[in-house]
Amino acid sequence: MGTRRRATAFMQAGVLFGALLLAGCTLGGDEHANDGLPGDPTPAPVVSEPAEPTPSDTKATEDPGTGDDAPEPAVTATETAAGPPFAANTKPDTAEPTGEGETFLSVTNVRVAEHDRYDRVVFDLDGTGSGLPGWRVEYVDEATDDGSGHAVQVDGEAILRVSLSGTANPMDSGVEEFPGDRIEPDDTESVNEIVYRYWFEGYTTAFLGIDEGKRPFRVFLLENPTRVVVDVQH
Repeated sequence: MGTRRRATAFMQAGVLFGALLLAGCTLGGDEHANDGLPGDPTPAPVVSEPAEPTPSDTKATEDPGTGDDAPEPAVTATETAAGPPFAANTKPDTAEPTGEGETFLSVTNVRVAEHDRYDRVVFDLDGTGSGLPGWRVEYVDEATDDGSGHAVQVDGEAILRVSLSGTANPMDSGVEEFPGDRIEPDDTESVNEIVYRYWFEGYTTAFLGIDEGKRPFRVFLLENPTRVVVDVQH
């Protein structure tokens, strides 16, 4: 009996050794068993929204409706183009025109609409040449016509004068100038009234009557078609 028990124990030990050996091959694995498989997952790419142009930029970088198949401008100033940040003050905003002597532009329409934080006034321009208009936009104590100096009545507690440079007589631009005089929007918060005057010696003037005194504003250019945008903060 002792010999048989020793043989049986020896056989059981052999089976156990074989099982452990097999488990070692299966569970321990080769040190290169995971080669070719990804390790920690890489983060998903982050897409940042375009930053707003700096105050030195004069051209908006976003303008729905500037492609080849873009519709004609709407009757209201509903473009959602992002302009430069609003200034922290109410100092004049200026830009020089380009294409002097080769470009002749006239204001063909003036549009206004309320947006979330501002009222937007858009001056549409058309004509000949590849140059672009300039401007000087500033608060003035009173509104007067260029040349004659006659006072102009403007409804508002502050008056924002818009003077577009690089514009021309309609006979030279080849397009009809905006015939309007006063625009009194119903659904704006900052702009009470727009009083469009006329072209005079290279400049086209309009006055914006602003509610509740001087408010921060920004001015920038949009192209295709050419527009000068004046936003007045609420």
